[in-house]
Amino acid sequence: MEEEMMHANVEVSWDPEKSKWLARITSGEEVIRRHLDAPKNADEKTLQSAAKQTATDEGYDADAISIRR
Repeated sequence: MEEEMMHANVEVSWDPEKSKWLARITSGEEVIRRHLDAPKNADEKTLQSAAKQTATDEGYDADAISIRR
């Protein structure tokens, strides 16, 4: 039996209240919010890597993740 691939859209934005980057992971109607451990001046590659790792940690397929900022 094959596991169903879980696709996720991840939106990354700065959360001024927490002074941290926030990843909003959406898949269908499910929305998961996780703060990323990256500095405010992090480059795009660092943010994408952190967001992808966070979504993967939540059980989403690494090849089925789209990230936007």
